[in-house]
Amino acid sequence: MSPAALLSALLLAAAPPSPAQKAKSLSASRSWEELYLAFSAGDADDVPAAQRGAVSAALHKGCEALKHEDPVMAYSLGERAAVYAESAGALRCLARSARKTDQRAAAEAALRKGLALHPKDGAFGLELGRLLMEEQDAVGAVAALEKVPARSKEAADAKRLLQQARAKATAEHAARREAERLELRMNGATSGRPTVMVETAPAVAGQGRGSTRSASLNYESGTSADGMRTRSNSRFVIKYFNNQRDFGQRAEYEGRIVAALDEAYDFTRSMLGEVRQAPVDVVLYTVAEFTTHFGPARARAVAGLYSDNAIRINDAAELTQQTRATLVHEYVHAALDDFCGGHGGNLPVWLNEGLAEYVEWRYLGGEDPERSVRGYMAQAAKANALPKLAQMEGSSLIMQRNPTIAYATSAVAVRELVKRGGTGRFLTLVREVGQGRPIDEALTEHYGKTRATLDEDVRAALQ
Repeated sequence: MSPAALLSALLLAAAPPSPAQKAKSLSASRSWEELYLAFSAGDADDVPAAQRGAVSAALHKGCEALKHEDPVMAYSLGERAAVYAESAGALRCLARSARKTDQRAAAEAALRKGLALHPKDGAFGLELGRLLMEEQDAVGAVAALEKVPARSKEAADAKRLLQQARAKATAEHAARREAERLELRMNGATSGRPTVMVETAPAVAGQGRGSTRSASLNYESGTSADGMRTRSNSRFVIKYFNNQRDFGQRAEYEGRIVAALDEAYDFTRSMLGEVRQAPVDVVLYTVAEFTTHFGPARARAVAGLYSDNAIRINDAAELTQQTRATLVHEYVHAALDDFCGGHGGNLPVWLNEGLAEYVEWRYLGGEDPERSVRGYMAQAAKANALPKLAQMEGSSLIMQRNPTIAYATSAVAVRELVKRGGTGRFLTLVREVGQGRPIDEALTEHYGKTRATLDEDVRAALQ
């Protein structure tokens, strides 16, 4: 071999592997965590266009390999595979692993993208139709199922499901018309919320603000002028539609709701040392009612929300453990709004949602996200890929790329603050920020932290 050829060979041997070579090598050895970490950050533009398909294929292979035994890691690999190339296989695996990790909004987004990019692949229309049927969106399911190609292998299953979806859509249309009629009655009513008289006794020394008590906590039942069934006392004004809604026997249903709300009140007081003083409306919706008022996308994405001084619970017909946990979560939002003098919207979203999520974890018996989510977060923390607090300031966490991780990251940040100074110091910070004090200024005074250093604490806690 000539000296020039030898030098060329040595240089080639010393050169680092290309992204495609690295991805193929890690995939061949089934080193899935190393593969994810190697491609978990950065843009697709960082990889030459000719190599992106190979990188995506390697990540897709890992998604398929882990989708049963480790769906969280499978989702992570599928997500990155779709970043490098939106192949039909990558999008299908991303959607399926998202469903297994209960990230239904992400699954829907992947299926819709697959339907648009790969219209001849019947799997996207069929799986999207199934998902939307589960989410009680029969109209959307019909639209998806009608796009399954007649000659695809999924056509027979799609046809059977399409018949069910069309029948359900017809029934939903009738229910929607009835809900619209009720809404018109509400909008035309002269009186909405009934007047609640609150008589308070002096606070007992040492028990804090939440110890101020009503002279009577008995609930009074009735029907409001807007056509809703009500039960109210000095803490809550419970409201739900009562026009042929299948909530079972009203007395039994209302009794279970009252017990759940009182539990949310007592648990929040045990956690924070104080509670909301002003009564709060609690509006209970069936899935169809929530969809009518807030739209199908939000109905699929949220179990409840706090807005316009009211807790609004989605799918309240069945009072499950998760519904009870949602009541606790939303009551914390209502309490924070009260602590801030009605200016809870001034709080950074991560601070507001983080406390509600953390208290919900405690209510469900833990101090951490569920195991699969925590495993994903630990991997993201190693790769410095967790969302930053500064990026979760002013818009709903549902709008984040991965809402589940955004909520959990916010809750871990709040947990670290509470561990350092207790709830008293934390709520002092909340009140100051609610009144307009900059968050970094308040963090520095009370904790010697900024959002950036708190990001580092979150990473350390997860590792």
